[in-house]
Amino acid sequence: MPERRARDVGPSRIEIAYERLGDPGTPPVLLVMGAGAQLVDWPDGFCRELVDRGVQVVRFDNRDAGRSTHFPDAPVPDFAAALAGDLSTASYALSDMAADAVGLLDVLGWGGAHVVGASLGGMIAQVLAIEHPGRVRSLTSMMSTTGEPGVGEADFSVFAELGPPPPDREAFVEWRVRAMRITASPVFAFDEAEVAALAGVVHDRGYDALGVQRQGLAAVATGDRTARLRSLEVPALVVHGTSDRVIDLGGGHATADAIPDADLVLVNGMGHTLPRELWSELAERVVGLVERAEAASARQPSDHRDGR
Repeated sequence: MPERRARDVGPSRIEIAYERLGDPGTPPVLLVMGAGAQLVDWPDGFCRELVDRGVQVVRFDNRDAGRSTHFPDAPVPDFAAALAGDLSTASYALSDMAADAVGLLDVLGWGGAHVVGASLGGMIAQVLAIEHPGRVRSLTSMMSTTGEPGVGEADFSVFAELGPPPPDREAFVEWRVRAMRITASPVFAFDEAEVAALAGVVHDRGYDALGVQRQGLAAVATGDRTARLRSLEVPALVVHGTSDRVIDLGGGHATADAIPDADLVLVNGMGHTLPRELWSELAERVVGLVERAEAASARQPSDHRDGR
């Protein structure tokens, strides 16, 4: 997929790096990645599995990640203060990140899209559906949570032994391989060479440690979405791994409980990653939701379906 750059995106007028794959005449799927992750963290093979099932795909770098706009002059995030109620070091909220995604839809000429979010990307996708319901044809929230305190909270203590990511490329690759081992799905193969190769790409495209923190603080600043999720009227799928050490299984249950009529799929042995062995199954689930949503929309002539 050739990488492209969208400029003056959304209310913040930022730049967003993105890639597009598939037949423009097929239903559009927008992939939203998590904290510190980049568009390349959506595996190429998973994207191909989606396209082979009859959809087009766009994956992109969120603000403060990869080759999209970064905010180096923003305040250094203070999580302790934020958790005590002082949000003065929060540079933005998930609403701003969702608005970035809507701005990208505008650039693409998509009136709406089937939105798939993973981890923090799932939170962004939820906010997108809440605040821009006319732009979301279906919602898939993967390995994510609702923001309710004490429920599915991100457990970053699992990374404590790693220390901060080093700037040196070789050391960064080693650091990321160790980090990915922690988040990996324990019952599926861990391809160290493949993980290391991707780590080098992530480093070269622009890994921003403070950007990760700014994104994480955006989730804290946004707070609990449970009540607003209960108002959604969108076909929804919630996917969560039973071995997720970063956002525990309670996050998946809470999300599915909050969204009316959401389907909950618990994947045995899946951690906080998308293992190769599951690409086909997960793509089938996502595209199945897309097809149901498209069929339901086709039965409602008043609905506009102008995103293809």
